[in-house]
Amino acid sequence: AIMTCPFCTLSSERILYDNSDFLTIKDGFPVTDQHTLIISKHHDLVLSRMSEDQLLLLHEAINRSKEQILHFDPTVTGFNIGINEGKDAGQTVMHFHCHVIPRRNGDMQNPRGGVRGVIPEKQKY
Repeated sequence: AIMTCPFCTLSSERILYDNSDFLTIKDGFPVTDQHTLIISKHHDLVLSRMSEDQLLLLHEAINRSKEQILHFDPTVTGFNIGINEGKDAGQTVMHFHCHVIPRRNGDMQNPRGGVRGVIPEKQKY
């Protein structure tokens, strides 16, 4: 059976925002409420091969996501923004996507170290 990419077959009603190269949806398995994904419209695009224009459009999509999240939930006080690139980095859908994860004061006991928590024993330093 041919595996179909879930990001290449998104239903249009899931799309919150899009520009010429990226679209934004709510994460199907959110880490926090309002966790959003920015997904490339091109299945084989990776960060290192993005043009300057694509990088600007990615930046625009990240900023738009943050604005939308803050509009809907003013309790958000921070964001983790991350890209898992490659299976060994934890990427499970092999199609470029960027996580915009809203954070709130008190959502975990000690958030110090943030994305360093991808290796749990290295988060605290």
